[in-house]
This record gives sequence, structure tokens and C-alpha cells, in this order.
Amino acid sequence: MSITINEQLRAYIDPLTANEHAALERSMVAEGCRDALVLWGEVLIDGHNRYAICQQHDIAFKTAQNDSFASIEDVQLWMIDNHLARRSVSDFQRGVLALRKKEIVAARARVPDDSKPDAAEAADAATPAGKPFQTRQDIARVAGISSNTISQIEKIQKTAAPELVQAVRSGTISINAAAAVASLPSAEQVAAVAGGRKELQQAARQVREQVRELKSSAKPVAAAATPTAPDAAGQADSDVDALRRKIAALSAENAALRQQLAALSAALEATKGLVDTV
Repeated sequence: MSITINEQLRAYIDPLTANEHAALERSMVAEGCRDALVLWGEVLIDGHNRYAICQQHDIAFKTAQNDSFASIEDVQLWMIDNHLARRSVSDFQRGVLALRKKEIVAARARVPDDSKPDAAEAADAATPAGKPFQTRQDIARVAGISSNTISQIEKIQKTAAPELVQAVRSGTISINAAAAVASLPSAEQVAAVAGGRKELQQAARQVREQVRELKSSAKPVAAAATPTAPDAAGQADSDVDALRRKIAALSAENAALRQQLAALSAALEATKGLVDTV
């Protein structure tokens, strides 16, 4: 049997963590490959980890065909729905998958109807009535999480350093805390991740406190007149800019303090060395 690995599809779903992969490997070595690998022709579309483990340990496996797809986008949509149906998928993964589904559906909505493949038209027909994925609530409904969590995941995807994203995926930091830390400059995010769970929690706490302080200081002293909508929008933008400047200043201050601490530690070590030689 010839099985082809499409690297685009293999990388489309986030890989298992080291612990998850080790647990799957132990289970398969003890019990065999219980679930069939799913193929689209010769292309493997479900079971990449199981297939690799079977190859490594010479474990027998079965395959099942799914030939209902007209394009790789159809396969990706199927892979997304297949993973969302699994209880072991984390909330962060659910949000990422739902956002990917939104991108595919939105791209298809921009394609003229007469140019859509038959399978794509059938997939559109199976979509619930109304325009899906128009709001965060729609995305949240598909993912099975709150719209606020979707908003936080979007922020993480846009502004988080790769190290911070990996920390969320591994469960080192919560989605809520990661969204707060993602407000910091990239170097500060990386430093927080390097410091471990406590450092990440502390960074998230500081950002939240700064946001609360800014909101408190931004409250109008007097309500002599109600601002117009453009004025309110301008004030909101000004508040956000002020918050970013304040966070950047505090981040620079933290970095300077770390350098001073490192210098003091080095001086202390040098002094200790001199004492030892005497």
C-alpha cells in the first residue's frame, strides 16, 4: 500500500506535545493501532502521528478511504471539524482551528458561484442558514468557547512572540494571561517565558494593573458635556496609545533593573573570588 504524506496537511494541525506523543506511543505499543488511518486517494489526511509510530514499531494498521473532497481546502475543513469533535483538544487549539475555518469559508465566499467546484457548493449548502463567521460569536459557537476567548486568541496570534504562543499551547500560561503579556514588547515577552510560569503570571498581573490604572485616570473629572462619537473614538485611541507608551516605559525600566541586578551579581561573584584567593 502506497501512502503519501502531504507536508501542508501534516503541519496544518498543531503537533502533539512531547508528553502527548509519548502517551500515544505507549498506548499503541501495548494495544496496537485501533483506529483506521484515513486516506484521500493515497494522501494521508488523518493519523499522521499514528502512522509514524506504526512505521517505527512495525505495528499493523488499517486504512479507510474518504474520496468526497474536490480540493485541499475541502480536506482542511474536514480536518478542522474532525479535531473540533475531539474532547482532548484544548481551548486555544479550538479557537485557532475555528479561526482557520473562518478564513477558508470567507475566501470561498469571495469566489463567484459559477467558479466553485461541485464539492465546494455541496459544502456551502451544508452550512447553516445565514452568513456564518460574521461575528466572534459565530466563531466561538463553532469552537465551543466564549467570544471573549476568541478575541484573546486573535490578539495572541497577532502580537505574541513565538515563545509565548508555545507557552500557551503547552499549558504553561492561560489564554487570558497570555493575551495580557502579548501587550508587552516582544523582548519582554521572551524574557517572561524564559522566567517560567511565575514570571509569566507576574508580567500578566502588571499589565492588568497598568490597564486598570489607565482606565481609572482616564475617567472624566467633570461631566459638563457629553462627547460626540468622533471625540469618544479619538479619546479611546489616545488612551490606547498612552497605555502602550506606559507599558514600553515600564518594560524598559524592568530591563534596566535586570541589567543592574546582573552587574551586581557579577560584582558579588568577583568579590567572592578575591576573598577566596586571600
